[in-house]
Amino acid sequence: MAMDLLSKLGEHAATVERVLVNALGATDSSGKATFKMKSRLLEAMRYATLDQGKRFRPFLTLETATLFNVGLHNAAKAAAAVEMIHCYSLIHDDLPAMDDDDMRRGRPTTHIAFDEATAILAGDALLTSAFELLAEPMPGIDTNVQLQLIHRLASASGVNGMAGGQMMDLLAEGSTLDRKQIDLIQELKTGALIQCSIEFGALLGNATTIQHHALIGYGHFLGRAFQLADDLLDVEGEEAEMGKALGKDEAAGKATLVSILGLEAARKLLDDLESQAIEKLNIFGTEADTLRAAAKFVSQRRN
Repeated sequence: MAMDLLSKLGEHAATVERVLVNALGATDSSGKATFKMKSRLLEAMRYATLDQGKRFRPFLTLETATLFNVGLHNAAKAAAAVEMIHCYSLIHDDLPAMDDDDMRRGRPTTHIAFDEATAILAGDALLTSAFELLAEPMPGIDTNVQLQLIHRLASASGVNGMAGGQMMDLLAEGSTLDRKQIDLIQELKTGALIQCSIEFGALLGNATTIQHHALIGYGHFLGRAFQLADDLLDVEGEEAEMGKALGKDEAAGKATLVSILGLEAARKLLDDLESQAIEKLNIFGTEADTLRAAAKFVSQRRN
């Protein structure tokens, strides 16, 4: 199953990559000043987005969509929109005003490779490009479903999702937080987009209420597991594997579940979250085996 999952991850990543390449276009080498400026922005967007990462969130969209036999063209568009939002968030998270990181995925962050202003604009442009992509015609998909996709992604990205979670995380530096407060920050900052990526497949596939709720539950536990695994890797991981600096949560005085529970209890919680995520998929039978493997992958990952 591990090899099957890696194969699926690679297959879905290639599918989404094609959509992203087409959406972001080729950089313009024209000598005209206006085109040079536009070309630099596109270059930064492509630098931050193409040939990067595991594409785990779009993988979740594509794999969930297969449960409902959604056409690949439409599912891939939705998945690419999710990845644009994710990449925009990474650009902004790495800025000096946020996490102040110099490395991302083993190479210089966008603001280091270009400059801060270009990085900010590249993030802004990726954010809006995601919604532009979702608003394009999707043959066979009701426009009301497209509106639901747009609304769901906006909610997961804004004040009730990633942006709100990031603000809470910044304000919490150096503060003493309880587990409930940490769970809320992580649910918004990390879990919201992961859950959204899973719901995209359900929305595209016109899932029943029971199916949709099961996938919401799966996304909830998977998102929590993803963040907890990330926190454990920040303590125990290898920088060469992670492709970024580690130990930054402790250095910044950020409270995490690892810091308040300890390593042993945090690992036990991670196992529990994996089991709870997998249990939510029972109604889908063997058709959801790849999503089950994804939950195991999250809890066991090394980068």
